[in-house]
Amino acid sequence: MAIAGLHLTDQEQTALETMAQRAGKTPEELVQDAIKQLIAQFQSEDRLRLLQQARGMWKDRTDLPALTDLRREWDRQTEPDDGNPTAD
Repeated sequence: MAIAGLHLTDQEQTALETMAQRAGKTPEELVQDAIKQLIAQFQSEDRLRLLQQARGMWKDRTDLPALTDLRREWDRQTEPDDGNPTAD
């Protein structure tokens, strides 16, 4: 595991130690948790941004079948042969 040196003010160090004591963790564990949360937040925001960029990317396509046709086709593929919905 890589080690990152942190430069904290006395006030930040005291606060970190107090929080760690209350959480029953070491200050290092709290820093690791905070970094994990920050990474997860950025990944989530990045995913949302990518989804927003992709929104509507196929809206002008005319070569795609209608969604209702696709659903109808899927329903036909999943229907049992004897009409019994519980049969495989």
